[in-house]
Amino acid sequence: MLLNFARDAVVDEEAVIEALQSGRLKAYLCDFPSPAWIAHPRVAALPHLGASTAEAEENCAVMVVDQVREFLENGNVANAVNFPTVEMARESAYRVGIANSNVPNMLGQISTTMAQAGLNIHNMVNKSRGEMAYTLVDLDSPVEQRVIDQLKTIHGVLSVRSIPG
Repeated sequence: MLLNFARDAVVDEEAVIEALQSGRLKAYLCDFPSPAWIAHPRVAALPHLGASTAEAEENCAVMVVDQVREFLENGNVANAVNFPTVEMARESAYRVGIANSNVPNMLGQISTTMAQAGLNIHNMVNKSRGEMAYTLVDLDSPVEQRVIDQLKTIHGVLSVRSIPG
């Protein structure tokens, strides 16, 4: 059995096929199969999982751009090192994102501040990761700057931002 996980061709393709057909080679396993090997019954092709290839780095760059755009446009967080993953489908044009310490009564203080300002919470999600938490709130009406400022004064709130729809 021959295992080949090299990036470039390091084996003689014709020699491998000949060895497979003659029985000298029982199987060939690779992650970059050539068209000649794909249909062969004793060739197993695995997905290439290399993270350092040019293609992988380009895909990672595109993924990061998509995730930053999603954060800026909708407040959603994915694959962050220091934030929990938080995703909530957009149900309102009025959304607030709040980064806060993961402490008791934080959600109560946030929702009380919004209720005192006459805001109705349409939907809300809060996730934590260790000492860090992140809250997304969809509201039925616009959030005035004074409410954003009040939310920022809550002990443990790290940042607040209105996310226009």
